[in-house]
Amino acid sequence: MVMRAEIWLIDFDRPIGSVTQKRWPCVVVSPEEMDEHLNTLIVAPMSTLDLPAPFRIPISFMGKDGLILLDQISATEKTRLVRKLGTVSNETLAKILDALQEVFAH
Repeated sequence: MVMRAEIWLIDFDRPIGSVTQKRWPCVVVSPEEMDEHLNTLIVAPMSTLDLPAPFRIPISFMGKDGLILLDQISATEKTRLVRKLGTVSNETLAKILDALQEVFAH
């Protein structure tokens, strides 16, 4: 089962515009209760090339500094998962969930 906070390499075939392209590491942000009943996940891509912003969470992963791009969250099918790369820390997960709550609050 895929778990929230896991980082997966995801194969995004046929991207459009500025949407994440090809294979990209992403953080699973959807809860397990949702993931166990659906064939889709909600993920946030990671990048080393984008600019910082309040809704982008800094991360150091696999020897590189980058950002978790919460402004580019998307739903993707589980069939696009290539392999698990790791897991974000509890502190980073808390920052992700706080930022998403801020984005989607009334």
